[in-house]
Amino acid sequence: MTILRKERLRRAWGPRAQLPLDSIFDETTRVLQEAGQRGINLKLFGGMAIYKMCESSKKPQLTRRYMDIDLMGRSKQAPAVRKMFVDLGYVPRTRFNAMYGDRRLIYNDADHDRRIDVFLDWFEMCHKIDMRNRLGLDGVAIPLADMLLTKLQIVEINEKDLKDLTCILSDYEVGATDDRQVNGSYIAKLCADDWGIWRTVTGNLDRLSAFVPGVLGGDGEVVTSRTAKLKGLIEAAPKSFRWKVRARVGERAVWYELPEADKEIVDSRVPEALPPDPAKL
Repeated sequence: MTILRKERLRRAWGPRAQLPLDSIFDETTRVLQEAGQRGINLKLFGGMAIYKMCESSKKPQLTRRYMDIDLMGRSKQAPAVRKMFVDLGYVPRTRFNAMYGDRRLIYNDADHDRRIDVFLDWFEMCHKIDMRNRLGLDGVAIPLADMLLTKLQIVEINEKDLKDLTCILSDYEVGATDDRQVNGSYIAKLCADDWGIWRTVTGNLDRLSAFVPGVLGGDGEVVTSRTAKLKGLIEAAPKSFRWKVRARVGERAVWYELPEADKEIVDSRVPEALPPDPAKL
């Protein structure tokens, strides 16, 4: 960011203690530290969480670009979240935040082509996942099982998402707790209660099994083994009455939502005032 552009941003939005940093990795750390100092419970998820939590994300076959910072927080702290990001030099997506600010907030950093996406209480994209009881667990990121679910719930999953899934299952065993492992029991229970989530998650686990050998070759055996273990836990879990009723309908009815296409970055800063027209003086 040029000095001139920084000065324009300051004039448009008032003085800031510090504007967003050039490095998204350093900026992620700054945001989390600021949230901690203010007592705001924000947890990373998405690409930056996987970069921080998974050494496999540094492998040449699994590297990718990191453009945004995704966070999960509590709706009761939304006013504090709003103030913090403005103080940190971000520009709110004004109309979006006014409409959906009780469950999601978006802040832009147009100078770095970046945005911050904050989900509150629920993760809601193709499927809706209740995060309220998961945000109290330790760590800078949401639990590994939830990180996995935010990717597995994507109906139109892409290579970037499959790489992120591969990173998690390369580095962490599937188990029954959230202590440095993917809590397969938690995922299985969630899928056992909701046929739609079950359908999308198991379909994406099949896609992941087909994807991994082409990316990691023989080194992908650990991932395919853990993928099979997770799917086995999901299939073995006793299904709820609600699941069974919805299963009768199956794919004859749509079981997911497709999020509306959204521009990644919207530069909604207040434009600088134009100089006076000499002809009108």
